[in-house]
Formats: sequence, structure tokens, C-alpha cells
Amino acid sequence: MKRIIRNILAVIIGALIGGITNSAIIYLAPSLIEYPAGVDTTTVEGLKAAADSLTAKHYLFAFLAHALGTLVGGFFAALLGVKKEALLALIVGGFFLIGGIVASFMIPAPTWFIFLDLLLAYLPMAWLGYKIKISIINNKMG
Repeated sequence: MKRIIRNILAVIIGALIGGITNSAIIYLAPSLIEYPAGVDTTTVEGLKAAADSLTAKHYLFAFLAHALGTLVGGFFAALLGVKKEALLALIVGGFFLIGGIVASFMIPAPTWFIFLDLLLAYLPMAWLGYKIKISIINNKMG
């Protein structure tokens, strides 16, 4: 029973840390890359209104936020979990994937971005987070 509770907490904590990472990158993006004048990136309505004026460079930070948030979340779920760490990381990735699917219906984006985002930013990054955890543990032991 303790293992189940710990694994549930690992997924919750992984998802929270991943969400914070995602939000931090989204929050920092406007200070790192110039958006067209008057673009409001803080609301769905603002993003919808600006969709036609955004270029590939603007979508780069959205992708990085999704990918790195999922990677960090998967890493922490695997790190904090007990057994089946890959599954825990992929559960976090699944939650983020669901969020990405929902966002793809709410926020207009080019088809190429939606395709790449859903294909590469979630489950592969959660898996990579797990593999990084394994690599760190093996290096400490070996």
C-alpha cells in the first residue's frame, strides 16, 4: 500500500513540477523573443487574436515549454516513484499529452506545430526524463 501511495504522489509531484517548468518558460518567452506589437500571450483570447501574426520562432518557446515541462515532470515522477518508474514518467507524459490535445483545439496553431508538438513533446520527453533518471542513478552506483 505504501508503494502505491508513493507512486501516486510521485506522479502528482512530477506533474506539478513539470507544470511549473512549462509555465516558467511560457512566462519568460515574451522577454526572450519579440512578439508583434499588441500581442497578448497571457490569455487564450489574446493568442487567438494574434495567431496570424505569429511565426515559427514564436512557436519554438511553446514547444520548449511543453517538451521541457514534460521531461522534468517525467524525471521527477521516475525519481520519486518506487518500481515501474518508466510507467510513472509516461503517466505524467500522458497527462501533458491530454493537455496538449485540448490546447490544440482551443488555441489556433499551424498544423505542422500541432503535429510536431503532439508527436515529440510529450511521451518521448517523459521517456527521456525516465532515461535521464536511470543514467544518473547508474552513474552514482557505477
